[in-house]
Amino acid sequence: MMLHLSTLLAIFGMAAATFATRVSGLLLMRHVVVKGRVKAAFDALPPAILMAVIAPTILVTGVAETIAATITAAAALLRLPMILTIVIGVGSVVLLRMVVKFLPTFRGQWRGSA
Repeated sequence: MMLHLSTLLAIFGMAAATFATRVSGLLLMRHVVVKGRVKAAFDALPPAILMAVIAPTILVTGVAETIAATITAAAALLRLPMILTIVIGVGSVVLLRMVVKFLPTFRGQWRGSA
């Protein structure tokens, strides 16, 4: 495996951009008092980001993933800690995939057609 210079430069460039974005946010916000509506908006960010990450999964995958995404959304709406919400989401998709694997399919056994 050979590492090309352009690949290495792209990796370092993306790392630098990520670092600059994070540091600039910290530097800009250290002089701002966060209260009221701004604090409420910042508190709403983690569940919103989580929903943005799992929304494509809800729309393009199977029944188990859709139900697990709904369970995860409910956990996020309850304002559970982020790590607990993630554990609930991952656990529910694992369990539901095991359950759905053993259910009859719509085309086969449920309608009686072959």
